[in-house]
Amino acid sequence: MTTSETGRAAERSRPTETVGPLELATGISLRVARSGTPSPGEPTLVLAHGWSQDLRTWDRVVGDLRRAGVTAPILRYDHRGHGGSQSPGRTGATIGRAADDLAALMTDHVEGPILLAGHSMGGMTLMALAERHPDLVRERVRGAAFVATASDDMAEMRLGIPGRRGAFVARGERWIMPWLASVGDRAPVHRADPEGDGVHTRSVTLAPVVRALVFGRHARRADVLSVAEQTFAADPVAVAAFRASIGEHRRTSSLEALRGLPTVVLVGTRDRLCPPDHARTIASALPDAELAVFPGAGHMITFERSQEVAAHLQGLLEAITVTAAVTTSRRETVA
Repeated sequence: MTTSETGRAAERSRPTETVGPLELATGISLRVARSGTPSPGEPTLVLAHGWSQDLRTWDRVVGDLRRAGVTAPILRYDHRGHGGSQSPGRTGATIGRAADDLAALMTDHVEGPILLAGHSMGGMTLMALAERHPDLVRERVRGAAFVATASDDMAEMRLGIPGRRGAFVARGERWIMPWLASVGDRAPVHRADPEGDGVHTRSVTLAPVVRALVFGRHARRADVLSVAEQTFAADPVAVAAFRASIGEHRRTSSLEALRGLPTVVLVGTRDRLCPPDHARTIASALPDAELAVFPGAGHMITFERSQEVAAHLQGLLEAITVTAAVTTSRRETVA
Protein backbone atom coordinates (compact mmCIF):
# COMPACT_ATOMS: atom_id res chain seq x y z
CA MET A 1 0.00 0.00 0.00
CA THR A 2 1.39 3.44 -0.93
CA THR A 3 1.71 6.35 1.52
CA SER A 4 -1.25 8.15 -0.05
CA GLU A 5 -3.35 4.99 0.12
CA THR A 6 -2.42 4.55 3.77
CA GLY A 7 -3.44 8.14 4.45
CA ARG A 8 -6.80 7.68 2.74
CA ALA A 9 -7.40 4.47 4.69
CA ALA A 10 -6.65 6.30 7.94
CA GLU A 11 -9.11 9.04 6.97
CA ARG A 12 -11.84 6.47 6.32
CA SER A 13 -11.23 4.73 9.66
CA ARG A 14 -11.44 7.96 11.66
CA PRO A 15 -14.33 8.07 14.15
CA THR A 16 -17.25 10.15 12.89
CA GLU A 17 -18.12 13.20 14.98
CA THR A 18 -21.74 14.02 15.73
CA VAL A 19 -22.72 17.53 16.83
CA GLY A 20 -25.98 18.61 18.41
CA PRO A 21 -27.74 20.19 21.40
CA LEU A 22 -27.80 18.46 24.76
CA GLU A 23 -30.04 19.39 27.69
CA LEU A 24 -28.23 19.31 31.03
CA ALA A 25 -29.45 18.87 34.57
CA THR A 26 -28.29 22.45 35.20
CA GLY A 27 -31.18 23.66 33.03
CA ILE A 28 -29.05 24.82 30.10
CA SER A 29 -28.71 23.42 26.57
CA LEU A 30 -25.17 23.08 25.24
CA ARG A 31 -23.88 22.25 21.78
CA VAL A 32 -21.86 19.04 22.18
CA ALA A 33 -19.64 17.18 19.69
CA ARG A 34 -18.84 13.50 20.21
CA SER A 35 -16.65 11.01 18.40
CA GLY A 36 -15.22 7.59 19.14
CA THR A 37 -16.55 4.56 20.96
CA PRO A 38 -15.47 3.88 24.55
CA SER A 39 -13.70 0.63 25.40
CA PRO A 40 -13.47 -0.85 28.91
CA GLY A 41 -10.94 1.13 30.94
CA GLU A 42 -10.29 3.62 28.14
CA PRO A 43 -10.73 7.26 29.17
CA THR A 44 -12.92 9.80 27.41
CA LEU A 45 -11.12 13.01 26.50
CA VAL A 46 -13.30 16.00 27.43
CA LEU A 47 -12.22 19.33 25.92
CA ALA A 48 -13.24 22.74 27.30
CA HIS A 49 -12.55 25.89 25.26
CA GLY A 50 -11.68 29.43 26.29
CA TRP A 51 -13.39 32.78 26.73
CA SER A 52 -15.33 34.14 23.72
CA GLN A 53 -14.50 31.00 21.70
CA ASP A 54 -16.26 27.66 21.12
CA LEU A 55 -15.54 24.00 20.42
CA ARG A 56 -13.85 24.94 17.12
CA THR A 57 -10.87 25.95 19.28
CA TRP A 58 -10.01 22.23 19.29
CA ASP A 59 -10.52 21.54 15.55
CA ARG A 60 -6.86 21.08 14.69
CA VAL A 61 -6.01 19.20 17.89
CA VAL A 62 -8.81 16.68 17.37
CA GLY A 63 -7.79 16.25 13.73
CA ASP A 64 -4.18 15.66 14.73
CA LEU A 65 -5.20 13.12 17.38
CA ARG A 66 -7.27 11.17 14.89
CA ARG A 67 -4.52 11.30 12.25
CA ALA A 68 -2.14 9.90 14.89
CA GLY A 69 -4.42 6.89 15.25
CA VAL A 70 -6.11 7.87 18.52
CA THR A 71 -9.56 6.27 18.57
CA ALA A 72 -10.52 7.09 22.17
CA PRO A 73 -13.85 8.85 22.66
CA ILE A 74 -13.63 12.64 22.53
CA LEU A 75 -16.27 15.05 23.76
CA ARG A 76 -16.00 18.78 23.19
CA TYR A 77 -18.66 21.38 23.78
CA ASP A 78 -19.54 25.08 23.80
CA HIS A 79 -19.74 26.77 27.19
CA ARG A 80 -23.06 28.42 28.03
CA GLY A 81 -23.36 31.67 26.07
CA HIS A 82 -20.76 30.57 23.52
CA GLY A 83 -21.00 29.07 20.03
CA GLY A 84 -24.20 27.09 19.60
CA SER A 85 -25.03 26.83 23.31
CA GLN A 86 -27.86 28.57 25.12
CA SER A 87 -26.99 31.83 26.83
CA PRO A 88 -27.88 32.26 30.51
CA GLY A 89 -27.69 36.04 30.26
CA ARG A 90 -25.55 38.08 32.60
CA THR A 91 -26.30 36.46 35.95
CA GLY A 92 -25.61 32.86 34.93
CA ALA A 93 -22.37 33.47 33.03
CA THR A 94 -19.72 32.60 35.60
CA ILE A 95 -16.86 30.13 35.69
CA GLY A 96 -18.52 28.39 38.62
CA ARG A 97 -21.71 27.80 36.64
CA ALA A 98 -19.63 26.59 33.68
CA ALA A 99 -18.03 24.07 36.06
CA ASP A 100 -21.50 22.91 37.11
CA ASP A 101 -22.33 22.33 33.43
CA LEU A 102 -19.16 20.29 33.04
CA ALA A 103 -20.06 18.25 36.13
CA ALA A 104 -23.52 17.54 34.67
CA LEU A 105 -21.94 16.47 31.37
CA MET A 106 -19.56 14.11 33.15
CA THR A 107 -22.21 12.67 35.46
CA ASP A 108 -25.03 12.08 32.99
CA HIS A 109 -23.41 11.84 29.58
CA VAL A 110 -19.91 10.33 29.93
CA GLU A 111 -19.11 6.82 31.09
CA GLY A 112 -15.90 5.56 32.67
CA PRO A 113 -12.65 7.40 33.40
CA ILE A 114 -12.10 10.91 32.08
CA LEU A 115 -9.15 12.99 30.89
CA LEU A 116 -9.92 16.70 31.13
CA ALA A 117 -8.26 19.36 28.99
CA GLY A 118 -9.04 23.06 29.22
CA HIS A 119 -7.79 25.98 27.17
CA SER A 120 -7.73 29.43 28.82
CA MET A 121 -11.13 29.87 30.55
CA GLY A 122 -11.65 26.15 29.93
CA GLY A 123 -8.68 25.43 32.19
CA MET A 124 -10.17 27.75 34.81
CA THR A 125 -13.39 25.75 34.51
CA LEU A 126 -11.47 22.56 35.37
CA MET A 127 -10.14 24.27 38.51
CA ALA A 128 -13.66 25.40 39.47
CA LEU A 129 -14.85 21.82 38.90
CA ALA A 130 -12.25 20.58 41.40
CA GLU A 131 -13.36 23.26 43.85
CA ARG A 132 -17.14 22.72 43.53
CA HIS A 133 -17.30 18.99 42.76
CA PRO A 134 -14.27 17.38 44.47
CA ASP A 135 -15.92 13.97 44.89
CA LEU A 136 -16.70 13.77 41.17
CA VAL A 137 -13.12 14.70 40.30
CA ARG A 138 -11.75 12.11 42.74
CA GLU A 139 -14.01 9.36 41.38
CA ARG A 140 -13.84 10.01 37.63
CA VAL A 141 -10.91 12.19 36.58
CA ARG A 142 -7.69 10.33 35.78
CA GLY A 143 -5.63 13.15 34.27
CA ALA A 144 -5.69 16.80 33.23
CA ALA A 145 -4.16 19.21 30.73
CA PHE A 146 -4.03 22.94 31.42
CA VAL A 147 -3.52 24.77 28.13
CA ALA A 148 -2.66 28.49 28.08
CA THR A 149 -4.54 29.20 31.30
CA ALA A 150 -4.17 30.69 34.79
CA SER A 151 -5.15 29.90 38.36
CA ASP A 152 -5.03 33.44 39.78
CA ASP A 153 -4.13 37.09 39.16
CA MET A 154 -6.45 37.73 36.20
CA ALA A 155 -8.11 40.94 37.42
CA GLU A 156 -5.99 42.97 35.01
CA MET A 157 -4.41 41.88 31.75
CA ARG A 158 -1.74 44.28 30.53
CA LEU A 159 -1.00 42.13 27.48
CA GLY A 160 2.73 42.31 28.09
CA ILE A 161 2.79 46.13 27.86
CA PRO A 162 4.66 47.86 30.71
CA GLY A 163 3.91 51.08 32.55
CA ARG A 164 1.03 53.47 31.94
CA ARG A 165 0.36 52.06 28.50
CA GLY A 166 -0.18 48.65 30.08
CA ALA A 167 -2.55 50.12 32.69
CA PHE A 168 -4.52 51.84 29.91
CA VAL A 169 -4.74 48.59 27.98
CA ALA A 170 -5.89 46.74 31.10
CA ARG A 171 -8.78 49.19 31.49
CA GLY A 172 -9.77 49.03 27.83
CA GLU A 173 -9.47 45.24 27.59
CA ARG A 174 -12.52 44.81 29.84
CA TRP A 175 -14.88 46.32 27.29
CA ILE A 176 -13.24 46.05 23.88
CA MET A 177 -13.97 42.37 23.19
CA PRO A 178 -17.60 42.48 24.39
CA TRP A 179 -18.08 45.61 22.28
CA LEU A 180 -16.60 43.95 19.23
CA ALA A 181 -18.75 40.88 19.77
CA SER A 182 -21.87 43.06 19.99
CA VAL A 183 -21.35 44.64 16.56
CA GLY A 184 -24.17 43.05 14.57
CA ASP A 185 -26.08 39.86 15.26
CA ARG A 186 -24.66 36.82 17.03
CA ALA A 187 -23.16 34.77 14.21
CA PRO A 188 -24.32 31.21 13.41
CA VAL A 189 -21.65 28.72 14.40
CA HIS A 190 -21.45 27.01 11.01
CA ARG A 191 -20.10 30.03 9.18
CA ALA A 192 -16.40 29.27 9.72
CA ASP A 193 -14.78 25.89 9.25
CA PRO A 194 -11.18 24.88 10.12
CA GLU A 195 -9.96 26.23 6.77
CA GLY A 196 -11.59 29.62 7.23
CA ASP A 197 -14.31 29.39 4.55
CA GLY A 198 -17.52 31.38 4.67
CA VAL A 199 -16.41 34.00 7.21
CA HIS A 200 -18.20 37.27 7.84
CA THR A 201 -16.69 40.51 6.58
CA ARG A 202 -16.46 41.76 10.16
CA SER A 203 -14.27 38.77 11.04
CA VAL A 204 -11.86 39.77 8.29
CA THR A 205 -11.88 43.29 9.75
CA LEU A 206 -11.18 41.98 13.25
CA ALA A 207 -8.44 39.61 12.08
CA PRO A 208 -5.46 42.01 12.56
CA VAL A 209 -6.50 42.66 16.18
CA VAL A 210 -6.92 38.92 16.82
CA ARG A 211 -3.56 38.15 15.25
CA ALA A 212 -1.77 40.71 17.42
CA LEU A 213 -3.61 39.81 20.62
CA VAL A 214 -3.70 36.00 20.78
CA PHE A 215 -1.26 34.63 18.20
CA GLY A 216 2.50 34.38 18.09
CA ARG A 217 4.70 34.40 15.02
CA HIS A 218 3.64 32.95 11.67
CA ALA A 219 -0.09 32.55 12.39
CA ARG A 220 -2.17 30.97 9.62
CA ARG A 221 -4.86 33.23 8.17
CA ALA A 222 -7.46 30.46 8.46
CA ASP A 223 -6.76 30.11 12.18
CA VAL A 224 -6.97 33.85 12.83
CA LEU A 225 -10.29 34.05 10.97
CA SER A 226 -11.68 31.07 12.88
CA VAL A 227 -10.87 32.73 16.22
CA ALA A 228 -12.48 35.98 15.04
CA GLU A 229 -15.58 34.15 13.85
CA GLN A 230 -15.89 32.28 17.13
CA THR A 231 -15.87 35.62 18.95
CA PHE A 232 -18.89 36.78 16.96
CA ALA A 233 -20.72 33.51 17.66
CA ALA A 234 -20.68 34.22 21.40
CA ASP A 235 -23.37 36.19 23.21
CA PRO A 236 -21.81 39.59 24.06
CA VAL A 237 -23.75 39.83 27.33
CA ALA A 238 -22.40 36.46 28.47
CA VAL A 239 -18.90 37.32 27.22
CA ALA A 240 -18.84 40.46 29.36
CA ALA A 241 -20.10 38.60 32.42
CA PHE A 242 -17.58 35.80 31.97
CA ARG A 243 -14.78 38.37 31.74
CA ALA A 244 -15.84 39.70 35.15
CA SER A 245 -15.80 36.15 36.49
CA ILE A 246 -12.30 35.62 35.10
CA GLY A 247 -11.18 38.70 37.04
CA GLU A 248 -12.42 37.04 40.24
CA HIS A 249 -10.81 33.68 39.45
CA ARG A 250 -8.52 32.62 42.32
CA ARG A 251 -8.30 28.85 42.42
CA THR A 252 -4.66 27.84 42.86
CA SER A 253 -5.61 26.00 46.03
CA SER A 254 -8.24 23.93 44.17
CA LEU A 255 -5.45 22.26 42.18
CA GLU A 256 -4.73 20.20 45.28
CA ALA A 257 -7.55 17.86 44.20
CA LEU A 258 -5.51 16.92 41.10
CA ARG A 259 -2.18 16.20 42.78
CA GLY A 260 -0.79 12.82 41.86
CA LEU A 261 -2.68 12.56 38.56
CA PRO A 262 -0.92 12.60 35.18
CA THR A 263 -0.98 16.29 34.25
CA VAL A 264 0.54 18.60 31.65
CA VAL A 265 0.72 22.39 31.64
CA LEU A 266 1.23 23.98 28.22
CA VAL A 267 1.99 27.61 27.33
CA GLY A 268 3.54 29.77 24.61
CA THR A 269 6.31 32.27 25.32
CA ARG A 270 4.35 35.01 23.50
CA ASP A 271 1.07 34.44 25.31
CA ARG A 272 -0.21 37.93 26.20
CA LEU A 273 -3.34 36.80 28.05
CA CYS A 274 -1.94 34.00 30.24
CA PRO A 275 1.85 34.43 30.18
CA PRO A 276 4.27 31.66 31.17
CA ASP A 277 4.37 32.82 34.80
CA HIS A 278 0.78 31.64 35.15
CA ALA A 279 1.72 28.21 33.81
CA ARG A 280 4.62 28.00 36.25
CA THR A 281 2.28 28.80 39.14
CA ILE A 282 0.02 25.91 38.11
CA ALA A 283 2.98 23.57 37.68
CA SER A 284 4.32 24.55 41.11
CA ALA A 285 0.98 23.58 42.67
CA LEU A 286 1.20 20.22 40.86
CA PRO A 287 4.79 19.04 41.41
CA ASP A 288 4.36 15.93 39.26
CA ALA A 289 3.00 17.89 36.29
CA GLU A 290 4.97 18.24 33.06
CA LEU A 291 5.46 21.87 32.01
CA ALA A 292 5.95 22.48 28.29
CA VAL A 293 6.77 25.97 26.98
CA PHE A 294 6.47 26.60 23.24
CA PRO A 295 8.89 29.28 21.95
CA GLY A 296 7.27 31.95 19.79
CA ALA A 297 3.71 30.70 20.31
CA GLY A 298 0.88 32.90 21.52
CA HIS A 299 -2.31 32.22 23.43
CA MET A 300 -3.97 30.07 20.76
CA ILE A 301 -1.56 27.15 20.92
CA THR A 302 -4.43 24.79 20.09
CA PHE A 303 -4.07 26.25 16.58
CA GLU A 304 -0.43 27.28 16.44
CA ARG A 305 1.04 24.15 18.03
CA SER A 306 -1.81 21.71 17.55
CA GLN A 307 0.45 18.75 16.82
CA GLU A 308 2.44 19.25 20.02
CA VAL A 309 -0.73 19.77 22.07
CA ALA A 310 -2.22 16.62 20.51
CA ALA A 311 0.96 14.66 21.28
CA HIS A 312 0.79 15.64 24.95
CA LEU A 313 -2.88 14.65 25.15
CA GLN A 314 -2.12 11.36 23.42
CA GLY A 315 0.60 10.69 25.97
CA LEU A 316 -1.83 11.31 28.82
CA LEU A 317 -4.45 9.04 27.23
CA GLU A 318 -1.92 6.25 26.88
CA ALA A 319 -0.62 6.68 30.44
CA ILE A 320 -4.14 6.61 31.87
CA THR A 321 -5.11 3.56 29.81
CA VAL A 322 -2.00 1.65 30.92
CA THR A 323 -2.60 2.59 34.56
CA ALA A 324 -6.21 1.44 34.32
CA ALA A 325 -5.14 -1.87 32.78
CA VAL A 326 -2.54 -2.48 35.50
CA THR A 327 -5.04 -1.61 38.25
CA THR A 328 -7.64 -3.95 36.77
CA SER A 329 -5.08 -6.74 36.48
CA ARG A 330 -4.07 -6.31 40.13
CA ARG A 331 -7.69 -6.41 41.22
CA GLU A 332 -8.28 -9.57 39.24
CA THR A 333 -5.19 -11.16 40.79
CA VAL A 334 -6.26 -10.27 44.30
CA ALA A 335 -9.77 -11.55 43.66
